[in-house]
Amino acid sequence: MEQVSAQRLTSLDEEPPLTNQEVGITFPPSDIKRSEKSRSTLFRKKFFPNTTLTQWNDWHWQLFHRITTLEQLYTYLSPTAEEKAALDRKEWMFPFSVTPYYLSLIDLNDPFDPLRKTVIPQIAENTVSPGEAVDPLGEDHTTPVAGLVHRYPDRVLFLATSFCSVYCRYCTRSRLVGGHTEALEEHWEHALDYIAGHSEIRDVIISGGDPLTLSDGRLGYLLGRLKKISHVQMVRIGTKVPFVLPQRITPALIKVLKTYRPLYINIHATHPNEFSEASRQACNRLADAGIVLGSQTVLLKGVNDSVATMTNLFHKLLTVRVRPYYLFQCDPITGSAHFRTTIEAGKEIMRGIRGFTSGFAVPYYVVDTPGGGGKVPILPEYEVSHDEKGLCLRNYEGKLFTYPDERHL
Repeated sequence: MEQVSAQRLTSLDEEPPLTNQEVGITFPPSDIKRSEKSRSTLFRKKFFPNTTLTQWNDWHWQLFHRITTLEQLYTYLSPTAEEKAALDRKEWMFPFSVTPYYLSLIDLNDPFDPLRKTVIPQIAENTVSPGEAVDPLGEDHTTPVAGLVHRYPDRVLFLATSFCSVYCRYCTRSRLVGGHTEALEEHWEHALDYIAGHSEIRDVIISGGDPLTLSDGRLGYLLGRLKKISHVQMVRIGTKVPFVLPQRITPALIKVLKTYRPLYINIHATHPNEFSEASRQACNRLADAGIVLGSQTVLLKGVNDSVATMTNLFHKLLTVRVRPYYLFQCDPITGSAHFRTTIEAGKEIMRGIRGFTSGFAVPYYVVDTPGGGGKVPILPEYEVSHDEKGLCLRNYEGKLFTYPDERHL
């Protein structure tokens, strides 16, 4: 376990403490009681018998007790040969980290558990396949200042931190993430100056790493600086915190976020098994605060690549007021071939969803084009032909219909 200071942090320039000395009550007693028989509760009682519920529900405690090594992992499960081979590699660059909470959602006896596949390394990550790249989206070529990607005319991606509480093994930015103690002030200020100096920028997406792992003070500072830039009309945050570290969605954080509305948050959702009482509470707290919530999901082979799984996921998201927004084809990051489905598989899933459930539950299926071309929507073939008689369309049942659209040939 990495060594961290137990001193309480008071400066906006410092990261949140990773210490079990700090305990904050994030869930009311009534909510805690409702989740008492959950999988997480059984996990806590087995592996952390001396940990109180209040400690378990403190996000600093969760960060301090992250599982980051093979030796620690043995405490909870027996790694497969592929997992052990991956974690035995001394030169491994992309870190392994999972919170006790998220590990508690995994069936520890099932090597094929979908969530397990997404967070525990496999030796397949060491295989480089054709078309893969360390920076497949060409972000480094559209980075005018450190930590800022300016690919589209009116919006920028602000990489606020390189730290995540849990590292997804298919991460597009695995080349960048993993640090925690690095100073970020310099690149923040250069990025903010760039945004202020480019009046065409109306939309800022704060990502990383996971920006909701920043302290309340640092996050409030960043949002406040962006709020003062007159031409910035829209601020979005990309995060997976509500599903991997829901304890982070505290009343204090909600107070900060509410201050800077309108605010949009896109939550990285992977599988229905991520839903628990804690994650539902986290999403509902954000929605209750007037924050507009959407989701982003990556299509992953052997994890969520079925109509039933995706439909279940999108339906559950809607119950906590999260609108499914993007379904991403897995980016060709180096060592990701074992995660990638074919494009046709993605189309089949979209065929199985569109028309068979409400439109609110249907995201855009997109490919973020390699080389930096941006997102391109991928659709099943609904337009059959277009001639002097009109437009022939195939509906979700496979039936053909003609729309009287005159076409001048």
